[in-house]
Amino acid sequence: MNRIVERFSELKARREKGLVVYIGAGDPHLDATRDLALALEEAGVDVLELGVPFSDPLADGVVNQLAAQRGLASGTTPRKVLETVAAIRQRSGLPLVLYIYFNLVHRLGMERFIAESAAAGVDGLLILDLPPEESGPYDALMKQHGLCPIYLAAPTTPPERLELIARHGAGFIYYVSREGVTGMQDQVAQNLPEKIAQIRAHTALPIAVGFGISSPEQARIAATHADAVVVGSAIVNQVAAGGSSPDLAQKVAAFTRPLALAIKGGPRPL
Repeated sequence: MNRIVERFSELKARREKGLVVYIGAGDPHLDATRDLALALEEAGVDVLELGVPFSDPLADGVVNQLAAQRGLASGTTPRKVLETVAAIRQRSGLPLVLYIYFNLVHRLGMERFIAESAAAGVDGLLILDLPPEESGPYDALMKQHGLCPIYLAAPTTPPERLELIARHGAGFIYYVSREGVTGMQDQVAQNLPEKIAQIRAHTALPIAVGFGISSPEQARIAATHADAVVVGSAIVNQVAAGGSSPDLAQKVAAFTRPLALAIKGGPRPL
């Protein structure tokens, strides 16, 4: 079974909510990415999104754009990200999703990229600028290689498109709780319960809510409505602050652990 599907099945059986975390691959370098993945798993993260650095990350706010710049500056490429995934796989079964722009997939060749991702140990792809209406053979190739194609839903997504997203997606639906780009916000969107209910009317897939969640209290509130909470920019900020510190992974894990506690309501390993 796909690790993402298996993890959400386990969470449902335990009546727990999940924590999905985003970091920029190669920020500040790929050895740190490997160490961060292992530390975040110990801190209670259920799914890790690795942002593959790209020169024009149009869906991202300034925090994640700067992470992409640092990743590019460290020499990170899609193939090197896959090598890092393989290194993580030697020590961890943490579900891994590549957060990526289609240009990078197209450059290598879609079939080849999907096959190499599966071989490295990737569990899903979230291609920011590939809508289900234009996915063509993508979904079939993903299914063939046992990977989850993850799609975004937004506050402005009409019901007929929610149905399309649900039909094409697997693993979970990523609900973008705010219009615009990624980034930290002061509070959870007020219409979250209503929007989550609208998505649930079209799918039994888990729903992970993200874009703007940056504190344990915000995570706790979001988790009362969704199956999982996605935290990105707040974690990336911690990586940026830690820089090349030798205890970077431990510092980021210490920041992340209260988020997991808020969502799951139980003790996490120190």
